[in-house]
Amino acid sequence: MVQSVELLLDSALDTAVRREWRRLSDAALPSQDIVRKSTNRPHVTLAVAQHIDPETELLLQQQLSPPDLRISLGGLVVFGGHRKTLAYLVIPTAGLLALQRSVFRVLHGCPGVPSHIHPGDWTPHITLARRVFSDEIGPAVNLVSPAHTTGKAAGVRRWDGDARREWLIS
Repeated sequence: MVQSVELLLDSALDTAVRREWRRLSDAALPSQDIVRKSTNRPHVTLAVAQHIDPETELLLQQQLSPPDLRISLGGLVVFGGHRKTLAYLVIPTAGLLALQRSVFRVLHGCPGVPSHIHPGDWTPHITLARRVFSDEIGPAVNLVSPAHTTGKAAGVRRWDGDARREWLIS
C-alpha cells in the first residue's frame, strides 16, 4: 500500500466531483463512487511514498500551512495501460505547484516515491474512475460533464493505505 499527502476540496467542488462519480456508477461504469468508506473523497494527490516515517511526518506538519488555493478543473485525462484511470485535470497554478514542490522536498528521501511525483513530472488531477477497460473509456468520457468547475482547497490530509486511516496535517 501507499502513504500519501493529498489536497482536499471545498464542499462545493467535492459535491461536483461526487456527482460525476455517481453519474458513472449509475451507468454501470467504473467509478470512485463504488468505494463507500468515509475516507474515500475527491482529492489531488500531492505526493506518495511506500512509507513516511514519524520524523518526516513531523516535518510535514511543521512546514505546511493551510493552503489558500483556488482549484479549477480542466479537461479529462486518461492514464494507464490495459486498465485505465479517468480523471479531471486540475489546472496548475503557481500556488499549487509551489505546494507540491514543498511536499516533494520533505518526502523525496522516503522509500518508494515514484518518478511521476517529481516536480515537473507531476500531473495534478482528480480521479473519477480507476481500472477502466479500453472499451469503457468512450462511454465514460461521453457521460461525464465538462469540468469548468472552480473551488478552493479545504486542507491537506495524510492517508495511510496500510492502516486505512486519514488525518489532517494542515
